[in-house]
Amino acid sequence: MHFHSAPLAGVYEIELARHEDERGFFARTWCTREFEAHGLPTVIVQSSLSHNTRKGTIRGMHFQWAPSREGKFVRCERGAVHDVLIDLRPASPTFLAHHAVTLESERANAVYIPPGLAHGFQTLVDDTRVLYMMTDFHAPELADGLCFDDPAFGIEWPLPVSVVSDRDRSWPRFDRERHVRRAAAVAQ
Repeated sequence: MHFHSAPLAGVYEIELARHEDERGFFARTWCTREFEAHGLPTVIVQSSLSHNTRKGTIRGMHFQWAPSREGKFVRCERGAVHDVLIDLRPASPTFLAHHAVTLESERANAVYIPPGLAHGFQTLVDDTRVLYMMTDFHAPELADGLCFDDPAFGIEWPLPVSVVSDRDRSWPRFDRERHVRRAAAVAQ
């Protein structure tokens, strides 16, 4: 596995070390030792699969408030997605910056998303499947989100939006002061 630091603090894009021959290829998709060597969590407590039927579908931007420690290891198992992360950690040197990576089943690349980042994606082809492996159990009472088209972040989605849930469309606009106050309150 090859770990590449992304522009957001603590985020890694992970590429497989493929062993190829006439049959195709073989590669490890998870290795506790390699994650540990990069200072990343090594315990996965939950895994989820997202199936998206239409190209242009957006899911996100979702995150969990502390005390959740939900980090995510995300891979596109079928198709391709434009995966976007926003750093919502007030103490982070990359606070409010966003980064996008294309996850493709053909490349079998993945991204590690530390706790405190919002995450979302847009499907680039029909019938796309995204696999999530989480380092903490999902806590619905700590779940929150940002509107995918919030001008505060200026995310450029590569395709016209074809499908987005009412919930994801209705997240409030980002309010920096409110966010920093809430983050400070839950940290105490």
